[in-house]
Amino acid sequence: MSPDVPGRGPARPAAVVNAEIRELWHRSAGRPTSQDRARYEQLVIEWAAARQREAAAGPGHDETALALP
Repeated sequence: MSPDVPGRGPARPAAVVNAEIRELWHRSAGRPTSQDRARYEQLVIEWAAARQREAAAGPGHDETALALP
């Protein structure tokens, strides 16, 4: 399986994806549209994959926790 995210190029670090999740929730003021929710779901999947990659890479990689609404 490729580490790339379709349509986004190389895989991004969990911290970068987490920042986008936080921005999405901030921008929606906690009241996401259906489009925001769909994007959130995509980001959570991307974040989980990044966390798994970072955990497999071993110590010294970012241990960013997921931003939850």
